[in-house]
Amino acid sequence: MAGHSKWANIKHKKAKSDEKRGKEFTKVAKEITIAVRTGGGGDPEANSKLKLAIQKAKAINMPNDNITRAIKKGTGELDSDVLEEIVYEGYAPGGVAVMLEIATDNRNRTASEIRHYFSKNNGNLGETGCVAWMFNRVGLISIARENITMDEEEFMLKALEIGAEDVRDEEEQFDVITSVDTFLEIKEALEQDGFTIDEADVVMLPENMVEIDDVDVAARIIKLIDLLEDHDDVQNVYTNMTVTDEVMEKLAT
Repeated sequence: MAGHSKWANIKHKKAKSDEKRGKEFTKVAKEITIAVRTGGGGDPEANSKLKLAIQKAKAINMPNDNITRAIKKGTGELDSDVLEEIVYEGYAPGGVAVMLEIATDNRNRTASEIRHYFSKNNGNLGETGCVAWMFNRVGLISIARENITMDEEEFMLKALEIGAEDVRDEEEQFDVITSVDTFLEIKEALEQDGFTIDEADVVMLPENMVEIDDVDVAARIIKLIDLLEDHDDVQNVYTNMTVTDEVMEKLAT
């Protein structure tokens, strides 16, 4: 979810190639392995980080064998490279802030490659803390407007009553914002109430968006983000970019 900005919806509508799906499996497998090592073991009921990672794996139809293998790598039952979690920060063209969540077994190689992507595409990989202050780590649950049968105001009140911190009307969907600690509890409560959830994850949500109204600049930013998202070691890319409706239409053509 690249900053959960409007232009990301274009990407969600594109069919995933087999290669893209394979990369997605690899990244979620890394997330599962790291969750086991850092979140409290291989039991998802006792490890909320692992529980979320497994839910994400199932949402993309990742085979159970892959999930089991990733868990065993985390517990040490299978050999695995030692993965290090790193956050990189920088700027894309137009002054757009970029945060990257990395999982790598070679910090120097990854840093060199990511720096190259930024410099080649008119961006700048910055120092730790240069953009982190613009983002908050939250739980984000997206539900399409068409999947909400009750009155919209009633839905918002319901989400707040079960512990959500905020509910945002994003035209095509409602975004339920939670704390990291209550994220899974609220997600499960909404599912039990019959709501179909489109996306749910713990994300870095920008406090303020930078609106891009130039098609060429927007295209350059998207090119950079596509390259970053395609990198094997990049788990997540977040930005504070949003675009005007006019630019959105031109990008979609």
